[in-house]
Amino acid sequence: MNFWLLKTEPSCWSWNQQVDAGSTHWDGVRNFQAQKHIRSMHKGDLAFFYHTGKDKHIRGVVRVCSEAYPDHTDETEKSVMVDVETVKPFNTFVSLQTIKEDPHLQHLPLIKQSRLSVVPIDTASWEHICTMGVIEL
Repeated sequence: MNFWLLKTEPSCWSWNQQVDAGSTHWDGVRNFQAQKHIRSMHKGDLAFFYHTGKDKHIRGVVRVCSEAYPDHTDETEKSVMVDVETVKPFNTFVSLQTIKEDPHLQHLPLIKQSRLSVVPIDTASWEHICTMGVIEL
C-alpha cells in the first residue's frame, strides 16, 4: 500500500462535500508531476485529504477505490483521475504550520514542493501524522 496527500481548495471540493458524497472522482489535476503520482496510485492506497488556501489543514483520510482512468474534464484527453472514498475524519486537524515545525516531517513534498496537488507520503510520516491527528486506522 502507498500513501498520498491530496490537496483541494475547500471552495472547489471540501471535506464536508467528500463526506456527504462518500465516494467521487478526483479530477482536474493537470500538473505533470501530480499526474505521474496519480498514475502511480492503486486501489486500496490511502490519502490525506488536505484543505489548501486559507485553511491549510489535513482534515481526514480517503481511500483510492479505482485505478487511474481518463479524466473527463480534460479536453486534451491527456490527464487521468482516480476515484476516492471517505474513510475517516481526523479528530484534530493537522495544520501545515504544525507539519513545518515538526523535525520529522521536513522532508515531505508538501513542504519541499508546496504547489503540487498530489504528493506521496512515506510510511513513517503517514503514521506520525495520523498520531498528530488523533486517528487510528
